[in-house]
Amino acid sequence: QLQLVESGGDSVQAGGSLRISCTASLYSLSPFCMAWFRTPPGKEREGVASVSANGDSINYADSVKGRFTISRDKAKNTLYLQMNDLKPEDTAVYICARRLSSGCRGGGLNVDDFTSWGLGTQVTVSL
Repeated sequence: QLQLVESGGDSVQAGGSLRISCTASLYSLSPFCMAWFRTPPGKEREGVASVSANGDSINYADSVKGRFTISRDKAKNTLYLQMNDLKPEDTAVYICARRLSSGCRGGGLNVDDFTSWGLGTQVTVSL
């Protein structure tokens, strides 16, 4: 069974940067659309960014455009999320997810389209 493991979450001050990672054991992430979601305190899970298998389709939530960058390293079987200019409203548990398709059709940020999920890594941004 696919296990996704996130790492790199931390507590940072507003304006700071952080890079979080997601890797998988036993299975390659390369053939699939991958995404980052987040669950802010007291709120529902929301899509942050997605990337297609070949990297030609990338989608971002409006709230993170220009600040976050999603990328993947096929050699390391790892998905990344580089987060710059962090804001307190970015505080959340960040979770990576895999979709059983190579493309991220339909915007790529719909929770219902993803079937495998990690447990998440906590990112806390303070003033």
